[in-house]
Amino acid sequence: MTHRLDKGMDNATEQVGMTTAYWNVQSLSEEGEFSDKQDISTRRAMSEAASLLLKGGIVAFPTETVYGLGADARSTAAVEAVFAAKGRPSDNPLIVHIAERSQLESLVTEVPPIALTLMDMYWPGPLTIVLPLRPNVLSNRVTAGLDTVGIRMPNHRVALALIQEAGCPVAAPSANRSGRPSPTLASHVQEDLDGRIDGVLDGGPAGVGLESTVVRVFSNGVIQVLRPGGITIEQLGKVKGATVISVGGAYEEAQSAISPEIMTESVQVKKVASEAPRSPGVKYTHYAPQGELSIVRGSSPQAVASEIELLLDKARHDGTMTGLLAFEEHMPFYGLNPANIVISLGSIDTLAEAAHKLYTSLRLFDEMGVAYMLSEACPEEGLGEAIMNRLVKAAGGRIIEIE
Repeated sequence: MTHRLDKGMDNATEQVGMTTAYWNVQSLSEEGEFSDKQDISTRRAMSEAASLLLKGGIVAFPTETVYGLGADARSTAAVEAVFAAKGRPSDNPLIVHIAERSQLESLVTEVPPIALTLMDMYWPGPLTIVLPLRPNVLSNRVTAGLDTVGIRMPNHRVALALIQEAGCPVAAPSANRSGRPSPTLASHVQEDLDGRIDGVLDGGPAGVGLESTVVRVFSNGVIQVLRPGGITIEQLGKVKGATVISVGGAYEEAQSAISPEIMTESVQVKKVASEAPRSPGVKYTHYAPQGELSIVRGSSPQAVASEIELLLDKARHDGTMTGLLAFEEHMPFYGLNPANIVISLGSIDTLAEAAHKLYTSLRLFDEMGVAYMLSEACPEEGLGEAIMNRLVKAAGGRIIEIE
């Protein structure tokens, strides 16, 4: 039996009972501020969650990208609780979330002009900027001992209200077990972290569906993209006087990617193989479903569909539960039942729907017991770069190239 799942994805996973505190805050006002008209239970929930953070607890909350797992970034004990809950490697730095730009002064020593321009253009929003850290203001576990910190201002009323209520910088990786697909629903958080964290603020579905873009900026106008995300390279390229370089985060890659013309002393890019990554999501396998995922890429949609059908048919004959991620325009190239579970990623011409659905789709495959799944590739332009980045990591680098 084949199921086609392309509508109503936000309600695909049921909430289950839990011991972790749960608050429904979907009624929080669009302004994200408390007022006399604010729902009393929502105000109480935000106050309780903020109090937990200040006491060293860890609380999951929605952002416009995915759900984050928040801790007081100043508390080593709290940050260590985040690593323990996620099962996350300790050399993987965390992003710090703020609610007001005025908080930057106490956290960093310098904000280059190009960073200010980026903030004017894309904050609040899915953009993390790596800046030089002011000593002794955050736990060393947040930065993995580095002298820089990634900071962003989320564009979500619940996230901003929580940070404002707590009054502290909030370190927050995605609220999932390390390696699993990132959570875009509160129920995803419960599935992975029930009983491991202090609370979950349910603010409804996340928006973009992919994590923030992480960049490092330099005084000479270089914007180094460490991780692609919700803000595309094309958008970054709109910054006047900027040179945008996408290097995936590794310094050894950055050295060869940055041309001699812009290699100045202000661009501190060195080949240090043992250095920890300055951005999350660039070193380890991430976003992976429980089954085996591969990406199929080829010269034409018809050729890709033909190869995918052959591979899926073989797996199904072996008794394996199969899944397919394909774009809407390519569906006519497949037969009636190409896989047990077929999910449309929406139009290949826009990709916003694909970004929004990706992690939920991978989790649905897990829920349905899919052991072997294939995904079409997409052009690595605009949001396509971030989508392919996450797909390749989720697939463990398995890409099937066909003529």
